[in-house]
Amino acid sequence: MNEEIETLETLDEELPPESPSVLPVPPFSVRPFENSVFPVLIIDGHFTILYGNPACDHLFPHQIPLGGRQFSDVCGRALGTDALRSLRDVLLRGTHGYSWKALAKFKERETGTLQAKVYVFPADINERIPQNFLVFFDDVTEENRQLLRSVFISLLEASKLKDNDTGKHIVRVNFYSQRLAEALYNMDGYEEIDRDFIDDIGFLASMHDVGKIGTPDDILNKAGPLTDWEWTVMREHTKNGAFILSTYPNPMAREIALSHHERWDGTGYPFQLEGASIPLAPRIVAIADVYDALRMKRSYKAPFDHPTAVQKMVEWRGTHFDPRLLDTFVEINDDFRKIYDDNQD
Repeated sequence: MNEEIETLETLDEELPPESPSVLPVPPFSVRPFENSVFPVLIIDGHFTILYGNPACDHLFPHQIPLGGRQFSDVCGRALGTDALRSLRDVLLRGTHGYSWKALAKFKERETGTLQAKVYVFPADINERIPQNFLVFFDDVTEENRQLLRSVFISLLEASKLKDNDTGKHIVRVNFYSQRLAEALYNMDGYEEIDRDFIDDIGFLASMHDVGKIGTPDDILNKAGPLTDWEWTVMREHTKNGAFILSTYPNPMAREIALSHHERWDGTGYPFQLEGASIPLAPRIVAIADVYDALRMKRSYKAPFDHPTAVQKMVEWRGTHFDPRLLDTFVEINDDFRKIYDDNQD
């Protein structure tokens, strides 16, 4: 991180001197941008921001007012140094007709990651050497998220065809996991839980058993108890799931598939990980998965009511489950009951 800051500071030193403290007024009306749904900045040839429309509040919630700030200070982290150097060449040397585009990723702990396409072009197309430039931001966060998730939703549908006794299990596990993550937000020791973490686990928890696509049907749907050999094959679904999800850009997907059957005391599988060596996301999903399994009627077991399921979970505190996570689960256990009741098969 320190190297990145130093690189950005070096880049700023290479830019022309900053504009005077009194900002020049753009020689054209900014009124068309006032009500635009697109965030718009106007910058000058010194990379100083002259104007930011109200829609910029969505991208820069903690950096208003923007006027007078350097563009690299506001967007540097989101774009990266290579993109900023490319933009410098465009604006100072007229490369590509003074036009430029890139993809930026803005991240705030409270609001999550926002992806935006960035377009820069001269504010006045009649100037031979432009003095001011328009910067448009097109928010593509939801578009990209839905495109990516739609691919993996098809895997979920395929897994349901294999394991047809689970009903709305994966839907409920998503809700449980997201609720538990929300309860941990801002608690000491869980700084990695931000808005992205909460949103991601609310979708990726459902992928925990996707590796069962590779489990033979006669083992997966066996009515009686499994033999030792059959259990060995069944446990391979964690590794299969990790392999299937290895192309998902968020490593949380692979972690959940691989480690949601690990146990706090090191007696789980596939690698007998112990304690905090188990990633946080699968520790959360383990609680969600087991609670729902206890509540469900399966071919080999009767369902437990909510109080009995919670009591059994408490008995496994510190052995199967992370003690702090289990304590938080107990505090919000009524929310789990409500999720189950609202999403019954």
